[in-house]
Amino acid sequence: MISGPLVVAVSIAYLLVLFAIAWIGDRRAAQGRSLIDNSTTYVLSMAVFCTSWTFYGSVGRAAQGGLAFLPIYLGPTLVVALSGVIIGKMVHIGRSHRITSIADFISARYGKSTVLGGIVTIIAVTGIMPYISLQLKAVSTTLTALLDWPNASSPIADIPILGDTVLLVALFLAAFAILFGTRHIDASEHHQGMVLAIAFESVVKLVAFLAVGGFVTYHLHDGFADIFLKAAENPDLRRLFTIQGSAYGDWVALVVLSMLAFTCLPRQFQVTVVENTDRRHVDRMVWLFPLYLLAINIFVLPVALAGRMAFGDQVSPDLYVLALPLSQGAEALALLVFLGGLSAAASMVIVETIALSTMVCNDLVMPLLLRLRWLGLAQSPDLSGLLLGIRRVTMAMVVLLGYAYVRLIGDSYALVTIGLTSFAAAAQFAPALIGGILWKGATEKGALAGLLAGFTIWLYTLLLPNFARSGWLPVEFAEQGLAGIDFLKPYALFGLSGLEPVTHSLVWSMLANLGAYVLVSLLTGHTAMERIQASLFVDALRPTGPAHGRSRFWRGTASVSELRALCVRFVGLDSADRAFTHWAARRGIDLDRLTEADSELVDMAETLLAGAIGTASARVMVASVSKGEVVGLDEVMEILDEASQVIAYSQRLEAATAELKAANERLKELDRMKDDFISTVTHELRTPLTSIRSFSEILFDNPAMDETQRQEFLAIVIKESERLTRLINQVLDMAKLESGRMTWVIAPVSPRALVEDCVAATQALFEDKNVVLETDLADLPDIATDADKVMQVVINLLSNAVKFVEADSGRVFLRLTREGDGIRLSVDDNGPGLPPQALETVFDRFLQVGDTMTNKPKGTGLGLAISKTIVEHLGGRIWAENGAQGGAVFTFTLPGQPNS
Repeated sequence: MISGPLVVAVSIAYLLVLFAIAWIGDRRAAQGRSLIDNSTTYVLSMAVFCTSWTFYGSVGRAAQGGLAFLPIYLGPTLVVALSGVIIGKMVHIGRSHRITSIADFISARYGKSTVLGGIVTIIAVTGIMPYISLQLKAVSTTLTALLDWPNASSPIADIPILGDTVLLVALFLAAFAILFGTRHIDASEHHQGMVLAIAFESVVKLVAFLAVGGFVTYHLHDGFADIFLKAAENPDLRRLFTIQGSAYGDWVALVVLSMLAFTCLPRQFQVTVVENTDRRHVDRMVWLFPLYLLAINIFVLPVALAGRMAFGDQVSPDLYVLALPLSQGAEALALLVFLGGLSAAASMVIVETIALSTMVCNDLVMPLLLRLRWLGLAQSPDLSGLLLGIRRVTMAMVVLLGYAYVRLIGDSYALVTIGLTSFAAAAQFAPALIGGILWKGATEKGALAGLLAGFTIWLYTLLLPNFARSGWLPVEFAEQGLAGIDFLKPYALFGLSGLEPVTHSLVWSMLANLGAYVLVSLLTGHTAMERIQASLFVDALRPTGPAHGRSRFWRGTASVSELRALCVRFVGLDSADRAFTHWAARRGIDLDRLTEADSELVDMAETLLAGAIGTASARVMVASVSKGEVVGLDEVMEILDEASQVIAYSQRLEAATAELKAANERLKELDRMKDDFISTVTHELRTPLTSIRSFSEILFDNPAMDETQRQEFLAIVIKESERLTRLINQVLDMAKLESGRMTWVIAPVSPRALVEDCVAATQALFEDKNVVLETDLADLPDIATDADKVMQVVINLLSNAVKFVEADSGRVFLRLTREGDGIRLSVDDNGPGLPPQALETVFDRFLQVGDTMTNKPKGTGLGLAISKTIVEHLGGRIWAENGAQGGAVFTFTLPGQPNS
């Protein structure tokens, strides 16, 4: 028997490791070095599908039904192998529309319906939350077995709450979800730390199961053949090798059920769609995820058969994975198995909690609160704290309610079967979800009718009978039907009998769901918004999809100030300013001079809000400050028809033309860059090398040269060597910047002190040419930046200025002022200025302004290009212009905190 303190200590240490991994993941993401932006991590996070029900329950199911455990994993394998287009389309739509959950996805597809989003959330919470309790129950059962083997475990209800280790685990998981699931107000942003921890847990549970499988198969027995031959000698075990004729219907039903559940479970949607960082990861998922499922299931049947032969009916089959190493005294392996089961349970609870909290906040609570005018939320300047608070409270409530569910139900029938019951609940989303991206004719009323019909049948034929068999309802309900009507028996509804309860429920609920969905959609019409969203979702991968002008379906204007204030209330000042500034910069618009927002800016604001409060609530809030309307249905149809005709005739031609044009421009650019590089670098290398060689030969041939002249020649050699070193350093710096290998050190720095150091470093240059340097430096608060890189920029601008002004009469003016929470620095000279055509190209590599034959200044032409790269990396902007009194003015700004 393993000591209790050791198990508790190892469990807590493991959970703390998860915290550390998640913290590292978030920290690296903040530094711009994502650890999850790869296909392997993406696929490992999708393995959250394999919960403790997989880790322990697959063996239990195999011990009782043999190959009957396979359909649960054949379904997901078929989904990712045969339906990658559907998943890829969902990922594309999710990224384009900033989708936050499966409820948000379905709501957005059907005209951004708040009612539909709320219904999906209610179904998800009702059907999935008990599944969370199943994970905590698994932790409780295995922990008790680990500590008290081989004695019978006490019911969890008999354990004092304050002494229940499972409560501690539940609190840890709730804290983890809160810390790493609500770090950003934008729920569509990636929870990089959480995803990294989930991927790590997927590795742990796979390694643990392979370890116990290898132990049972090759240590307790002589391989697969040995186990199967011994089991075949027992008639009760031999039947597990085959599929009985009456079971084929259940097989097909379970394959379909697992396919739908894999697509529609909130946690799977979270990791597959919301947390996806690159559409291309889906391509690798097609073969890597089935490989993971194969690996984690390869030892299921051998372990099940070995457990039956070793324990018979004395041990619950669900505990075989843990009982086999315990019975052999392999305590270290048993502890690893426990950690594998804990990983499987923890990953499911964490992701499901985050997904459900986002749905409850965005699709239930916030739509309700925004409609209660007496709360005064419309006047609140900042609602971001309220949003985060709602999500955090919901996370804690979901986990604690799951724990309470375990305490109340204990070892009853309902908890044992809740896995497939939850699968059947999630499957009710499938017609609205999959139909919504394949069929433009589906309507909001059809989706609503289908969901309600399917959920009602599921409730009547599966969940309520489970409660009846658990003692929560009269047992007569499950055996005799409502009011004793034989025709309404939950397990033989309308006279259909002979099926397993889950198969029976799936048949009737999906028949009702899909039938109502199609029939009501055919009998009802679309609103203009529904028609628009249907086109955007179904045609998402075509050129007229979401990336090509959603704003064309809306006409009208809105006040920029009101629109910005609305975004600030929900996403915060920094996020709103960043989004508006980026939008204006991409279009070359001065946002300060823009008073009325056009349809594109309104669309951008709505998309920004959608990431925080969901698409339905975002539409309502934007409509409250905008003056306009969605275009009429006839106009929508005209736009869509016109777009379809254009696509039919020009899609291939446009693609071919674009490819040829891009290839031609790239070739010309590469040729020009090659010529510039060779010409400039060879010239700049040859000049100092020629001087160094000439003066070195003079010194070598004239050993008796006058000491004064020798020192003069040596000074020239040193000066030209330094010039050669600067050239090489600049080329290396540019290479490092472009490859991303440059090291950045971000720390607080005084702007004025930094600029004064730059002035001191370049003072000799101004004195050599007798050029006047004037400064106007404001006392500003510290900013967070890379001091050495900023000094390189300032020194380069000062060196350029003194280079282009006339000796003795030149003047350079350096000004440092505040810009928002950052700084603004300008260098103004009285030189010849810049040609108008050079104002934009002056920052190009190797470009030097001046006559190339007679007046080309010395240098590599890399200084300004390096400066531009540094400033932009630190989140700032640099530009050149001609002064009002002549001369050139170079200006750059830096924020108080860099973007990356």
